[in-house]
Amino acid sequence: MAGRLVHKRILLKLSGEILGGDTQFGINPDQISSIVDEIGEVKDMGAEICIVVGAGNIFRGLGTSATGMDRVIADQMGMLATLINSLGLQDFLERKGIFTRVMSAISVEQLSESYIRRRAIRHLEKGRIVICAAGTGNPYFTTDTAAVLRAVETKASVILKATKVDGVYSADPVLEPDAEKFDELSYLAVLNKGLKIMDSTAISLCMDNKLPIIVFNMNVRGNLRRVVCGEKVGTLVREE
Repeated sequence: MAGRLVHKRILLKLSGEILGGDTQFGINPDQISSIVDEIGEVKDMGAEICIVVGAGNIFRGLGTSATGMDRVIADQMGMLATLINSLGLQDFLERKGIFTRVMSAISVEQLSESYIRRRAIRHLEKGRIVICAAGTGNPYFTTDTAAVLRAVETKASVILKATKVDGVYSADPVLEPDAEKFDELSYLAVLNKGLKIMDSTAISLCMDNKLPIIVFNMNVRGNLRRVVCGEKVGTLVREE
C-alpha cells in the first residue's frame, strides 16, 4: 500500500449518523461497508485502530431527556444503542476478515468483553481492531468524551473525528454558504468560538493531554488513509 504511516495508533470516532448514511434510522449496509473498506486499508498499512461509535442513528440520550425522560435513564439507553452499533460494525469488519473485539464499559458478557485498559492495548498490539462501546459507562458523558478518554488510556497519537463535512466551519456550511473553513485551530479557539466539534469536556480533556484532533469527511474515498499518512485533510485542532 502506497504511503507511510504518520499516526501508528489512532482513535477513530464514528458518529451514529455516519453509520446511518442517508437513512433516517439504523445502519446503512452500503455506508458501513464503505467505511469498513477504508478501515481495512489503513489496518493493512500497519495502523493500530481503536474505534468509538456514537448512537445518534438509533437513540440520542440528551435530546430525549429534554422531552421529559430522566437524563440518567436516557443516557443508559444511549449506551446500549452504541453497543448495537458496535456489534454491527464488528460483524461487517469480520466478514472482511478483520479481527475485531468489542469492549463495553458496561458489563454485557454474553455480547462483548468488558473494557479493561491493559487488555485493550494488548488487542491493539496483536493487530486486532478494538471497538469501545457504551461510552464511559456513566451518564452525563458523551461518546466524544469517551473517545478522548479511550484515546488517552490506550496512548493513541491522535483522535480522528469522522464527519460528513470536510472540516470545521465557523457556521453550518449547508445553511450559510459563506461560512469560513478552518484549516487549523487551537483548543482554546474551539472553546471560545463555541464550535461544536466535540463537547467542552472532551475538548478540555484533549487540551490537558495535548491530544490532537483531526476532523475530516469520512465520505470521501481515501481520506482516512490520507489522514494517517499525514496529509493535510480536514481541520487540525491542537496546541497553539
